[in-house]
Amino acid sequence: MGLTSVKLEVLMALAAVAALVATVWWWPRLGGRRWRAVLGRTGVLAGNQVLTLAALGLVANSYFGFYSDWGDLLGTDTTSAPITVAGVGAGIRVLAQHAVRGGRIEQVLMPGPATHLSEEAYVFLPSAYFTDKRERFPAILALTGYPGDPKNLMTRLDLPGRMASAIAERQVKPTILVMMRPSVVLPRDTECVDVPRGPQAQTYFTTDVRQDMISAYRVGAGREYWGVLGGSTGGYCALKFAMSRPEAFSAAVSLSGYYRTIIDGTTGDLFAGDKTVEQRNDLMWRLANLPAPAVNVLVTSSRKGEADYRPTLRFLGAVKPPMQASSLILPSGGHNFNTWNRELPQALPWLAQQLHAPASS
Repeated sequence: MGLTSVKLEVLMALAAVAALVATVWWWPRLGGRRWRAVLGRTGVLAGNQVLTLAALGLVANSYFGFYSDWGDLLGTDTTSAPITVAGVGAGIRVLAQHAVRGGRIEQVLMPGPATHLSEEAYVFLPSAYFTDKRERFPAILALTGYPGDPKNLMTRLDLPGRMASAIAERQVKPTILVMMRPSVVLPRDTECVDVPRGPQAQTYFTTDVRQDMISAYRVGAGREYWGVLGGSTGGYCALKFAMSRPEAFSAAVSLSGYYRTIIDGTTGDLFAGDKTVEQRNDLMWRLANLPAPAVNVLVTSSRKGEADYRPTLRFLGAVKPPMQASSLILPSGGHNFNTWNRELPQALPWLAQQLHAPASS
């Protein structure tokens, strides 16, 4: 039974309730000062606490998407399974597909000929993709936070549904979504860094994923066809991709993102002592020391509840032409899906509107 399955959540909740009822029923029999009675009461209370916390933990994990499966939770998912060597020209492998409102979602394995990495992705193809077969379409690479589950981009943020609605309401032209997590070598958090002598995470997304989509689907190759969006770690990656590879992406949206690489126990040493690599992954350093890229970005935060509010203001103040930056600042909101769901009705159409409309091949 999967860690995020509704069935498991319901069973654990029923177990917690049943344990509470049993405790109330049997409590009089556990009275007394003998050691067995004391031990019995202690065990019953401890069992109730464990079951209640487990039930709450499962619900919280499903809501926030902290861990995707048991191996992820227990830290046992450390085999080579998440990293597969992809031969040049191997191409995208479709694992499953199903129709949704406004189009189709394909679950695929995205190979990385340049980096020898591969990762699962969900590709939303709008209905127009199947009727306008001579068109080249724009694409948005959408990234979760860390550790992230790409399914959350559908179940918690409903990106395909939002895109379908925006297309139907003629807010945007038909646009493809490529939904992924930025953590290509779980359980390690690479922060979308090309790690010296390590995983080339940034190159995987900015080169391999783009080329896979251009080759397998009718996505335009030019930068004007490509945007990137992400939340939290994904937001940092989105900004970094656009700023460091403006020839690949023309626009980006960062939902509650940050502006320099986080180094902690989940990342390990990402720079191998190379100060240049560290600096180039610091977005504030890039704004101060490198030519401004010709990209358009949107950053979001909240005045109350978000730790990145003041850094976001500093980032906005440091942007200079030809780079353009806009902001969406809520009065209050935490670092969570609820906040991002309040921002996406404006942020997703904004990004799609920056991209090239379909043009005949």
